[in-house]
Amino acid sequence: MAPPRKLHIKSYGCQMNVYDAQRMVDVLTPQGFVETASVDDADLVILNTCHIREKASEKVYSELGRLRLARDEAAQSGRRMQIAVAGCVAQAEGEEIVRRAPVVDVVVGPQSYHHLPELLARADAQGRALETEFPVEDKFGFLPQPRPETIRARGISAFVTVQEGCDKFCAFCVVPYTRGAEVSRPVAAIIADVERLADNGVREITLIGQNVNAYHGDGPDGRAWTLGRLLQRLAAVPGIVRLRYSTSHPNDVDDDLIAAHRDLPALMPFVHLPVQSGSDRILAAMNRKHSAADYRRVIDRFRAVQPQIAFSSDFIVGFPGETDVDFAATLALVTQIGYAGAYSFKYSPRPGTPAAEMPEMVPAAVMDERLERLQQLIDAQQSAFNKAAIGRTVDVLFERAGRKPGQLVGRTAYLQPAHVFPGPGMSPDALVGQVLPVRIDSLERYSLLGELAATPPQHARPLAATGA
Repeated sequence: MAPPRKLHIKSYGCQMNVYDAQRMVDVLTPQGFVETASVDDADLVILNTCHIREKASEKVYSELGRLRLARDEAAQSGRRMQIAVAGCVAQAEGEEIVRRAPVVDVVVGPQSYHHLPELLARADAQGRALETEFPVEDKFGFLPQPRPETIRARGISAFVTVQEGCDKFCAFCVVPYTRGAEVSRPVAAIIADVERLADNGVREITLIGQNVNAYHGDGPDGRAWTLGRLLQRLAAVPGIVRLRYSTSHPNDVDDDLIAAHRDLPALMPFVHLPVQSGSDRILAAMNRKHSAADYRRVIDRFRAVQPQIAFSSDFIVGFPGETDVDFAATLALVTQIGYAGAYSFKYSPRPGTPAAEMPEMVPAAVMDERLERLQQLIDAQQSAFNKAAIGRTVDVLFERAGRKPGQLVGRTAYLQPAHVFPGPGMSPDALVGQVLPVRIDSLERYSLLGELAATPPQHARPLAATGA
């Protein structure tokens, strides 16, 4: 029997890439691969790339330069290392990667990684394999199910893709070109995935998609289901205690989704809702198809049915043509909404997008100054939000043992890390997967510190004891 081959995946960017990396492992495990945390002893290294961040392509080529040295060292010891580039940079720049980086054996786009075994075999036979076309078949129909022991090893929280691609065509964004048009998975397939995860110890599900609330998958009743209706169904899956979803577009927040936040205790009151700018002029230039006032009204709809709801967002500073007045409108929007956290970025052009051809680029020094001011405001809001938890009792879903002996780590409904020492006679492992009330005593950087506010039930079992 051949020894297992070692697989190392370095994943960049979004939650979808984290999910895709796990599914690549599921595809390659039956081929005799096992994961390794080290590049140095890997037989196959996959860079699962993201094209959203600044200078994404150059970072990939820089990493490939380092991998070439690692590959040479492996060859000197008589071991062959294969290198693959997957994800959105692979989709956008497949031929360029082949030209610039001879060290790469396989280039595969995000819709085709279910073909990895065949592509690796083709690279063995032909020296190189490239697949960046959008396939006709649905990759989810070809992906193997993760093994029960794999699910349990990944912990009590899991991502489930329900939708991919985007039809919005924001002027700055490459997603429609790298992930394709919006496609929603059938309801039955999603339910089966969630039930399988729940049977193997998963307690929290995050539904993900490039534009997740545009979900319109075929339901068992022959009709297209909305995200809100899907959440209603998944809330009834035994064992699932928390539901989340990401990432949403303001224009696709419908009445079903608002009702889900009103009616489902399992649906967490925390929504990531990118707005990108507070200026109507810049929003129009971005092709966002909503105004700042539209965005505020969406926020108000959520708050009307769920007063405890909190928000995070994305912001781009220095979009072509952004003036001081436009930026002031963004600061005003952030001040008015009040966020529990947000991500802010300097604009950087993506080849092939309309914004990359726009004149009036904002000087780098101006972008730097605006980004610093915006991030200071966001940080202050996040700090205030976290400090407001001190002295309160909040529900925490415990995920794992902490770094310190006897410590337990979990997250609140708002994804705040919470650190607790359960006390004598309580096994931290037995509490993993439970939602328990915690009295918050203090704050250490971004983590809440507290004590259990109630005695856990005696019948609690460790996560390892659950599942098939």
